[in-house]
Amino acid sequence: MILQFLKDHWQTISIIILYGITAWVAVKALLEARSTGKTLAYLLVLFFLPGIGVLIYLLVGMNRRVNRIYSRKWMSNVRLSEKLQLYLQQESRQTLIEHSDLVTNKTGIARLLFRDSLSPITADNEAVLLLNGEEKFPLLVETLKAAKHHIHLEYYIFEEDVIGREIMDILMQKAKEGVEVRFIYDDFGSSDINRRFLRQMRAAGIEVYPFYRVRLLANRLNYRNHRKIVVIDGHTGFIGGINVADRYINSPRYRDAHPQWPYWRDTHLCIKGLGVHTLQFLFMGDWNFCAEADLPITQDFFPDIKVTGEDLVQIAASGPDSERSSIMLSYLAAINQAERSVYITTPYFIPNESILNALQMAALSGRDVRLLVPDKSDSRIVNKASESFFEALLTCGVRIFRYQKGFVHAKTMVVDENLSVVGTANMDIRSFDFNFEVNAFVYSKDMNWKLTEAFLQDTLHSTELHLEQWRNRGRMARLGEAIVRLFSPLL
Repeated sequence: MILQFLKDHWQTISIIILYGITAWVAVKALLEARSTGKTLAYLLVLFFLPGIGVLIYLLVGMNRRVNRIYSRKWMSNVRLSEKLQLYLQQESRQTLIEHSDLVTNKTGIARLLFRDSLSPITADNEAVLLLNGEEKFPLLVETLKAAKHHIHLEYYIFEEDVIGREIMDILMQKAKEGVEVRFIYDDFGSSDINRRFLRQMRAAGIEVYPFYRVRLLANRLNYRNHRKIVVIDGHTGFIGGINVADRYINSPRYRDAHPQWPYWRDTHLCIKGLGVHTLQFLFMGDWNFCAEADLPITQDFFPDIKVTGEDLVQIAASGPDSERSSIMLSYLAAINQAERSVYITTPYFIPNESILNALQMAALSGRDVRLLVPDKSDSRIVNKASESFFEALLTCGVRIFRYQKGFVHAKTMVVDENLSVVGTANMDIRSFDFNFEVNAFVYSKDMNWKLTEAFLQDTLHSTELHLEQWRNRGRMARLGEAIVRLFSPLL
C-alpha cells in the first residue's frame, strides 16, 4: 500500500521534498548571514529557481568564515606571538611619530590595518610604480635573475605562453643553481595550466602547489586566491593587478598571434624595504596552508633590510578566513577620511552599501570624487551590475569615466596628496568577501603624484558620463540594470 501511494503521488512527494530542502537551505543562509544584500539575493535564487538554487548555494554560497575550512594555524601562531606583536606595535608607533607629516589624517587607516590584520606601517621603503606589463615584466625578469637565496611566487593566473615560459625558464635555471623556488597558483584562475608544464617545473626542483585544488561540485571554486605576490630574497616584492600572461603586455612580441586582444591597461608595484616582510608573511601563510611542509620564520626569509627610500608602506590583506573584510574597511576609511579628492580605478565596480554611501557622502561634502571603469567589461552581466550604481553616484556629484582605449584592469585609489593604494582587490563584493586579496597602501607624496598623473592620463582616453545623458538611456536598459542589481552580491 505504501509503495502504491508513493507511485501514485511521487510528483507531489518530490515537490514537498524539494521545497523542504529549499526551506532548510534558506534557513541556513539566514543563520550564516553577514550581508543583508547577499542573503536576499540567495533567497531570490532559492525560491525562483527551486532545486537549481539549492545547488548554486551549496556550490558557491556557503559561508566559509563560519565553516572555517581554511587552516588558521599559521596566522594564529603569528597572532599569539607576543614578541612579534610587541615588535610590530613599536615599529608602527615609531613610524607614525617620525613621519606624521606624510600620514597626517590617514593615521586612522594605518591603525585600522594594524589592529585588524596585524600589518605594520613600515618606513624607508622604495616603491616603484609600474604601468602595464611592458614596465612590470622587464624589471621582474631582471630581479628574478639576480635572486640568491629564494624566490616566492603566488599568482591567480599563470599561463604557459611566451612570457609564462620565459619566466619559468628563469625559475628552473635558478632552482638548478640552488635557489629555493616556490610557486603557488590558483586552481580556478590557472585552470588552463598544463600538467606537463607543472611536471617540468617540479623536475627542475621548483616546489609547486595549487592554493586550493578545485574538485567537481566543490563550493571551494567560489573562494579564489586572487593575490599576485612575488618575494625575492626577502627584500624585494611585487604586488598589483598584473598576472602572468601575454595579454597583459601590449608589445608586438606578445600580441602578434592575438590581434583581437584589446589594449591592456594595468598597474603594479615593485617594493624594496621592510614592507616586503608583510608580503613574505602572507606568502608563507598561504604556503603553509597548501603545501606539505611548513616554512619556518628564519633570518633568510626576513633579512635585515637597509633601503634609503622615503616611502611608508603598509600591506592590507583579507580573505574568507578573515574575521572581517579588512580591505573593504580600509577602502571605507580612506574614502571617509579624504579631505580633498578620491580617484578610483577598478575594472569591476559592484560596491556594497557602505562603500556606495561613503562615495556619495564624500562627493556631497565637496570632495573631488572620480571613478574610472572600463567602457566594456569582459562580463556583460558585471557591466550591467556596475551601471546600476551610476545614476545614484552622478546625482551626488561623483564624476564617472569609461575607459575607451582598451580594457582597464588596474585596481588603484589615490586619496588627497599623500595616500596611494595599488593591489589585487577590485571595488566589488567578490573581492571584499570571497577572494583572498592583498593591497599595498603607500603614504608618499611622490607616489601619489605619479599615480594621480596616470589616472588623469587615463581619463584622456575615456568618455565622461553626464547625469542628464545617462538618465535618457531608456527603460529597457534601466530594467536590465535593476534585475541584475538584485543578484549583484553574488557576482
